[in-house]
Amino acid sequence: MKRRNFLQLSAVAGLGLSLPMSGLLNACTNHPEHSLEFKNLISDLLKDWSDGMLKVQVNNPSNLDEHGALGCPSCSHIHGRCMDAVYPFLYMADKTGDKKYIEGAKLVMTWAENNVSQENGAWTVIKNPKSWKGITVFGAIALAEALHYHGHVLDEETRKVWTTRLEKAGQYIYDTFTIDFTNINYPGTAVYGLNLMGNVLNRDDFKVKSKKLASQVKAYFTANEGLLFGECKKSSSKLSEKGLHGVDLGYNVEETLNSLVMYALKEKDEELLQILTKSLNSHLEFMLPDGAWDNSWGNRMYKWSYWGSRTCDGSQPAFGMMAHINPAFGTAAVKNTELLQRCTAEGLIHGGPGFIEAGIPPCVHHTFTHAKPLAALLDHWNHLPEINANANLPRVTADGVKHFKDLDVYLFARGDWRGTVSAYDAEYHYKYDYRQASGGALGVLYHNKVGLLCAASMAEYHMVEKNNQQVQPGKDICLTPRVEVFKDDVWYTNLYDLPATVSTKDTNGTIKLLADVTLKNIDRKEIEGTASKFGVTYQCNANETVIFVKTSQEINTPTAFVLPIVSPNNEIVTNISDTEITIQKPEGLVTIKANTSIKIKEISGKRTFNMVPGVEALPLQVFFEESKDLEISILVS
Repeated sequence: MKRRNFLQLSAVAGLGLSLPMSGLLNACTNHPEHSLEFKNLISDLLKDWSDGMLKVQVNNPSNLDEHGALGCPSCSHIHGRCMDAVYPFLYMADKTGDKKYIEGAKLVMTWAENNVSQENGAWTVIKNPKSWKGITVFGAIALAEALHYHGHVLDEETRKVWTTRLEKAGQYIYDTFTIDFTNINYPGTAVYGLNLMGNVLNRDDFKVKSKKLASQVKAYFTANEGLLFGECKKSSSKLSEKGLHGVDLGYNVEETLNSLVMYALKEKDEELLQILTKSLNSHLEFMLPDGAWDNSWGNRMYKWSYWGSRTCDGSQPAFGMMAHINPAFGTAAVKNTELLQRCTAEGLIHGGPGFIEAGIPPCVHHTFTHAKPLAALLDHWNHLPEINANANLPRVTADGVKHFKDLDVYLFARGDWRGTVSAYDAEYHYKYDYRQASGGALGVLYHNKVGLLCAASMAEYHMVEKNNQQVQPGKDICLTPRVEVFKDDVWYTNLYDLPATVSTKDTNGTIKLLADVTLKNIDRKEIEGTASKFGVTYQCNANETVIFVKTSQEINTPTAFVLPIVSPNNEIVTNISDTEITIQKPEGLVTIKANTSIKIKEISGKRTFNMVPGVEALPLQVFFEESKDLEISILVS
């Protein structure tokens, strides 16, 4: 098989999506110096990650249960998808000539065949043969790309064995996957996977199935903003009470949209490219200025790790390969990669920006999945458009309030402030009432000078996917800003108020988002015997953000507004008075003032840590006093 680029990115030339023909053609052939800076970034990071994975790889031929697997510093089990590392390992072997990477690739494939390979061609997510097999599509893509671009570095026998194994996996996907058999990321990814394998294996039937799925997936984009939906089980795929679909930004940008973009460019599917362009632009609205993905509201946010989603691949291919259509897509690819680099230590990605300071070990799953898209970009480099960070992200230049009708989520921006308020009520898994940011809650508060200040967590941390999440260290304290009451040891909060509503005003330079909320418990029952109805107002101008919490009902049980402020444990906290606290951040001083005393929620030490989205925080709380309205102001000086 001749080495060739599977994608011809110049295929979009002539679509006229946003640039003239000459601009589209030139975008795919010119590589100025700043694009090469991005290439150097991903090349260095890929080597760092590959070496980090080799350091944790188990080489013990006497124990076939572990031999060849990637050991995980944080989890007590081996991640069945670790064979995905075959692609970055073979890429590194080809580019460096170092045989240690070939050995690493062979070892992960050996472990997979000894432990998670099934007779029907599938691979399982863990060693249990009855466990989930849909992940076969991800391993198949990794193996197909490894063989297609770098198979020549293997000995002939290994290459033939792996090619035969790939065809078995492809047959399983061909026989099993339909557009609605499970979450949309699986059939969506199979659109590219079957097309890729059809070309690598000369299987026209695979390509026909791919085209069918590509036609069907076009119906899975929301009516107003064109957001990809379908991240929900078939049994819970009905619309929410507000008529909203199940949407998860993390899975969309880091997995499904990648595959759809790569397929659409390869096959010159103009209709799909038009849909994807709108969808990418809508998803990009949620990228924070530092390259983070704001998935505070997503219906699978239990995997949110600030930079993306714990077990997905990364957003670089979709946005990088479409940068000729919108230069800000290129900025997104660069900024998010820089964030991943900042979250990397000792060759492995940590699950959020607070892991390293808090001493939380990383899960290796993040690294072997996120290494694949970097290898893919490098394999397509000669056909990529210009990719740099020169264009502003939408949230950098934003001003005012934007309501996403398909989510009932609001983004606000004024001066250096950026925030997200969510009343999104579509749940992923009705078996678990973990709740993403909802109930009129503040999902994110960010300031351009000092960075992240607030970030939502699950209302209660649950191992929704016990094989794909890390155990929460220490006491589980929710990081989502909220009103809360404990009555008879039962927790009541607005986070469980799915019918909550939000309205907005923007006058005289001040933004107001007014949420009408009800305090409920995990069973969605309203609290009785004390105030249950509250108005929460998020007020923002160029100088400050202020949160007002009010009720007209009598408060008979201690009631507080909890405001966890993201802060690593090395930042100095000063109690100016009972009603004022400052936090010294590297780029500025954060001041929190209230009209009554500020307390720190009961924890050991002054910080709490939450796996979602992987940050340390100072959990502040301000209690109502009799006949007093509550006002909290957050300032940056």
